[in-house]
Amino acid sequence: MTLRNIAILGSTGSIGTQTLDICAEYPTLLRPYLLTANRNVELLARQARQFKPQRVIIADESCYPALCRLLEGSEVEVAAGSKAITDAMSDPAIDTVVTAMVGYSGLEPTIAAARHGKVIALSNKETLVVAGELISALAKEHNAPIRPVDSEHSAIFQCLAGESHDSIDRLILTASGGPFRTLTKEQMQSVTKADALHHPNWNMGAKVTIDSASMMNKGFEIMEARWLFDIPADRIDVAVHPQSIVHSMVQFVDGSIKAQLGLPDMHLPIRYALGFPQRLKSDCRKMRISDYSSLTFDEPDPERFPMLRHAYDAIARGGNAPCALNAANEIAVAAFLEEKIRFVDIPDIVGRAVAAATFIERPTYEQLVATNTEVRQSALFLITKE
Repeated sequence: MTLRNIAILGSTGSIGTQTLDICAEYPTLLRPYLLTANRNVELLARQARQFKPQRVIIADESCYPALCRLLEGSEVEVAAGSKAITDAMSDPAIDTVVTAMVGYSGLEPTIAAARHGKVIALSNKETLVVAGELISALAKEHNAPIRPVDSEHSAIFQCLAGESHDSIDRLILTASGGPFRTLTKEQMQSVTKADALHHPNWNMGAKVTIDSASMMNKGFEIMEARWLFDIPADRIDVAVHPQSIVHSMVQFVDGSIKAQLGLPDMHLPIRYALGFPQRLKSDCRKMRISDYSSLTFDEPDPERFPMLRHAYDAIARGGNAPCALNAANEIAVAAFLEEKIRFVDIPDIVGRAVAAATFIERPTYEQLVATNTEVRQSALFLITKE
């Protein structure tokens, strides 16, 4: 394995910082070549001084002067703006792009990375949720391999190694169930922001953690799996597995099931995506199977977690419906984190905003952008009425 230049889009977030951990483990194999952040100037500057990338880009242009001051005297190139991030994907020196930006903002640079034939280590769920058909077509056209970073999709990716597509019967995505797995519908009426952010197994960013609590993240993962593995959604199941040791499974046409097991640590799927097709050796704590004598699985309750039902409905409808779902969810989650609405209000606001959206059966990229804007405004209007 030769040295790979890595672009980390969202280097200051949870996935981005863990990707840099792995780059530090393998300095002769993985070089952080480009780092980007939204607004976290101080951390981006510290990362730049430690890893000495070719370039750093801050998406919020108002932060550009501060970043320049913090990196004065260094040899790191500094730029700003979302367009600069997208344009950087054309740099021929970049081998692999880790898409760790949160939300809709990761879509355009991922499209650009696919068009330039980069290896895409995909962490940004919304990319395939919003534009799965478009991204998949571009990846095939430009020979841009997509390697999943999510633990669930990485597990499926690993289980499918050496298997033919025709041998797949079903995909089974596991879900921890989040912090509200055992609560009744009545108890969920009074959960707080602090309750929702307290995930029992995983250390993730705020938005992803709330999506886990509502099981919207699992809905997004169904959409991702549909495009990543070319399997229709009605052959993708969800199993609630609170131990988070079995990261996902594949059932084959002969009835057998393969599962990938490991400790709940995102370094493992990130390392696999960056090293593929090799497995990079690690000194991290290894799982001892004897420590897990009881692994349980159950079906999710659609009454307590209606966001999962919203996801299946959007997939079935197709077109720009998944884009509308993502836009409404982003606004509703942000409002919950700002304590403007209750946790149980999220599904209602999302459902109403999606239902009101203009439906487009085969949307272009420009129409997806318009849908995103329309539904965000609709969701904001609904929140102000609450």
